[in-house]
Amino acid sequence: MSPEASSAPRSLAEALRTRDDASLGALLRDRPDLIAPVPTDLTQLATRAGTRASVLRALEHLDRFALQTAQALAIAPDPATYDTLHELLAGDDGDPAVTAALPATVAALRRQALIWGDDDRLHLVRTARELLAPSPQHPSPTGLGPTVREATSGMSPGRVQQIVNTAGLPSTHDPVSAVAALTGLFTDRKRMAALLAGAPEAAREVLTRLMWGPPYGQVTADPAAHLRWLLDRGLLLPTAPGTVVLPREVALHLRGGRAHRVPEPVPPAVEPSVAHGRRIVDSTAAGQAYTALATIEELLKHWDQGGPAVLRAGGLSVRDLKRAAVALDAPEPLAAFWVELAYAAGLLASDGAADERYAPTPAYDTWMERPVAERWGRLAAAWLAATRTAGLVGGRDAKDRALSALGPGLDRSAAPEVRHRVLTLLAELPVGVAPAPDAVLNRLTWERPLRAPQRGGTEDLRIRLARWTLSEAELLGVTGRGALSSHGRALLGMAAAEDADTGHGTPHPGGGPAAHALIDGHAPTADGESDAPAADHPAHTGPLTPTGQATATAVGLLAPLLPEPLDHVLLQADLTAVAPGPLLRPLAETLGVLADVESKGGATVYRFTPASVRRALDAGQTAADLHAFLAQHSRTPVPQPLAYLIDDVARRHGHLRVGVASAYVRCDDDAVLNEIIADKRAAALRLRRLAPTVLAAPCDPVTLLEGLRALGYAPAAESSQGDVLITRADAHRTPPRTAPEPVPEGPPSPDGVLLTAAVRAIRAGDLAATTPRKTTGPEATGGELPRTSPADTLATMQAAVMTGEAVWIGYVNADGAASQRVVAPIRVEGGFVTAYDHTADEVRTYPLHRITGVAELADD
Repeated sequence: MSPEASSAPRSLAEALRTRDDASLGALLRDRPDLIAPVPTDLTQLATRAGTRASVLRALEHLDRFALQTAQALAIAPDPATYDTLHELLAGDDGDPAVTAALPATVAALRRQALIWGDDDRLHLVRTARELLAPSPQHPSPTGLGPTVREATSGMSPGRVQQIVNTAGLPSTHDPVSAVAALTGLFTDRKRMAALLAGAPEAAREVLTRLMWGPPYGQVTADPAAHLRWLLDRGLLLPTAPGTVVLPREVALHLRGGRAHRVPEPVPPAVEPSVAHGRRIVDSTAAGQAYTALATIEELLKHWDQGGPAVLRAGGLSVRDLKRAAVALDAPEPLAAFWVELAYAAGLLASDGAADERYAPTPAYDTWMERPVAERWGRLAAAWLAATRTAGLVGGRDAKDRALSALGPGLDRSAAPEVRHRVLTLLAELPVGVAPAPDAVLNRLTWERPLRAPQRGGTEDLRIRLARWTLSEAELLGVTGRGALSSHGRALLGMAAAEDADTGHGTPHPGGGPAAHALIDGHAPTADGESDAPAADHPAHTGPLTPTGQATATAVGLLAPLLPEPLDHVLLQADLTAVAPGPLLRPLAETLGVLADVESKGGATVYRFTPASVRRALDAGQTAADLHAFLAQHSRTPVPQPLAYLIDDVARRHGHLRVGVASAYVRCDDDAVLNEIIADKRAAALRLRRLAPTVLAAPCDPVTLLEGLRALGYAPAAESSQGDVLITRADAHRTPPRTAPEPVPEGPPSPDGVLLTAAVRAIRAGDLAATTPRKTTGPEATGGELPRTSPADTLATMQAAVMTGEAVWIGYVNADGAASQRVVAPIRVEGGFVTAYDHTADEVRTYPLHRITGVAELADD
């Protein structure tokens, strides 16, 4: 055996031991599930990296070409050379794009410990091979079938010899050599071409149909002549009665050596669809941002006195969602988005009362006091980091239960990463350029091809999340006319280019390593490879929350684009008022009580009605107050019909008084009471006269007030002392609530401090596990904890203190967890040993009674 072969790693653990600390840190950063908890040594790290759950998670984060590379290794011999892998991906004719991209992809797979070994002995991790190798139960995306050796494993030796002879090969002495000879024929391009040249035309058509998969076919007990020709020469091999398969070697010859029909080493470009000027994009996005704020304010104002009840299982009922949609004049899916956005921003929650209802939180009042742009910043940051997905509302969960707004089951941990990725793709285009939505979706599909479609064959969740992101970003004002706005770029922590024609952020035209570096936001190194943690894009494992600086920058860019609030309206003779823009908050609140909103848009139209004027009078205003308010804030004279309406409602307001009897009505004019009693519509109130000016009713005062108002009267409520009650609405607020925490996708990404500490601990633990030790008996071998008597333990420790040598100990902590450590004893006294622990890289004190045994280290 050559020195090179003897020095090659024989397992993943040995391959990990050849890595430096930076490479181990990159592995733990790429696959954070390996660090929870920190492995005790490199052997345990390798074992954990080969578990099915961890490998599946790593495969799900591969892009299409990295996955194709792993699939090609799964059908190659184990181990395979780099040249063999290249031939499977590039084919006999070669592919320059594959040749250029393959080195970086192999390096990324090796960095993630999915493959190990040098280029002349590449090994795919066994679990990954089991998951990706083709089988009848789990066909491979390559469309390849079993090898000749696998397909003939159950075949009789005589039949194998018949196939060998018919194929023109000499007989062999055993089936193993016969299968090897047949495999050699099928992998020899010249001999295989000569064999197929004599095949019937129908036989070649069968091979063509099976070439790209699926490789299995059905035959009758008496196959046709062209099928018999294929079966006799082993070009089709039986796998079960009536079923044949195209051997892998034959398919690869027919394909020209390619494992995949279309290798995709370069990500599909996000092609521009239409270009707009920066000002148009920013102004459109600012208008949408203001509309989003107005919609959220309208929704929470609608629920200001206590919103809809919380379902027993949690969430909003379908009926209440429809009511919210009607109030917002929006479709139900859109209403669900606004409700979920308010909840994600911490502005809406359940009040926790016995009859639990949704209501604004105290944070809503604080939010309303902030400048308009800052309010948008809070909504946008909450949306970008939220894992709750409004697009799922109305669907069904895995148990076929309906998913409701604000209810459980709406968290999708991939949502923040998908939103961030979609916006990053938009940011890579020149300023003002909007992409075609299908181009964005194709790119995301290339980046995560292994994510399985949802139940029932519906669209992949990531693709649906991307579609929702594009529409929600437009609604929220992050994008305008499909292009990312300046404040949207700032929200991602990116600066827009000074000139839209510079093409800042556009992908590298070659689509090679430089383009990959742009994808994942990592700068390429000197050799052209990116320092990113994944093959071609980052594997985000936690919620992506904009930094405070990024949000503040976005707010600063948005603020000048928003319209200034107005302090006036235009009164019209048809009992309407037109607000030509956003109004100052005190003006908008008062006008919202005095009039009803009739239409919204660039200008808001308010309509004055007897009911709206009465509402203002119920809130404590007088007719004089209303006249003064309108005269102060109208740029046009107060129309006479509006003045008459106010005076007429004020004159009748409070003429009737309702109190508690259960309820009573009193009026100085007994003729009015006579009119009420005589009205058949009042029969449901069951009124009876107590005195010429007093009527009593068994219902409560609120019901009586509503009933009389329905009859066209304008009663006023009074207290038990006879004073008129002002019915100004009291805002209903929940107790202080925090915004819902995003649900991360898997373990969070470790920071640099944790990675450094973890690598150091793994190195020290591996040193303790692999350091050669003197064998003093069977109890000191086999990789188990050393076992020595207390007297021997004490004597060995005392000797190590005098010589200054390190020893290997077995230790059991207070929780009963056993570990092995390499320590250098410093002092032994009082039943404790103080030593420098190489495993923990610090000085520690151990009780002697918890040390199971001690062994000296070997001299070398």
